[in-house]
Amino acid sequence: MCRWPLSAFDLGEKAMLRYAVIFFIIAIIAAVFGFGGIATGAAEIAKILFFIFLVIFLATLLLGLIRR
Repeated sequence: MCRWPLSAFDLGEKAMLRYAVIFFIIAIIAAVFGFGGIATGAAEIAKILFFIFLVIFLATLLLGLIRR
């Protein structure tokens, strides 16, 4: 019997410890990305992608209005 999907959600005595370890690992990963140079590069890529998708959105909006 496999209890894996429910094992993290049981209310046993070690559930809080399991959640603490999971959130600690997530915090460490976020710190590596946040305090490293990756955040700057990701922000620049996000800015470029924002403008690309904004142009695509406006183009499809105009094409949709023209076809009516």
